[in-house]
Amino acid sequence: MKLYIKNMVCDRCKMIVRAELEKFGLHPISVNLGEVELSEPVLSANQLNDARICFENLGFELIDDRKSMIIEQVKVAVIEMVHRENNDTKIKHSEYLSQHLNYEYPYLSKTFSDEEGVTIEQFIIQQKTEKIKELIGYGELNFSEIALQMGYSSVAALSSQFKKVMGITPSEYKATHSNDRKSLDRVAKII
Repeated sequence: MKLYIKNMVCDRCKMIVRAELEKFGLHPISVNLGEVELSEPVLSANQLNDARICFENLGFELIDDRKSMIIEQVKVAVIEMVHRENNDTKIKHSEYLSQHLNYEYPYLSKTFSDEEGVTIEQFIIQQKTEKIKELIGYGELNFSEIALQMGYSSVAALSSQFKKVMGITPSEYKATHSNDRKSLDRVAKII
């Protein structure tokens, strides 16, 4: 049986979810961002309700309907695409999402926009902005290296988009705001 869980956006989240499921006597086969596969073929109504309450207390949410599952899968795929090492910056976001989720991009885009009130592209930009803030905060890469890693054609393109979102340039951010990053689950909620 598969469970879909909203706000599960990091490895620590996966560990917490696995531990909680095991406390309930359930047997997770795999725990991935936003998705858990259990060895149990079906859960009772009581088991589902107990899990729902437990996860809500931890800031997660069990997802029941198809559209919510698709939206969560889009969010998880974007987070993986933007925040994980060795991401292929040459592939178009639409292609990546279509291939990764096995849905046509226009369907994903419309479903996401209808339910979230923002486009997938706006969500990607918010995620990229948080990643850029993280990279600036680490201080290990210069702006050219950050632009290259994040798939921008130049520092000017990175700076322009960063300024549209943040209201300041990356240089100004580096000088004054290097500690105001948001957790990934907050980026997913705030938009």
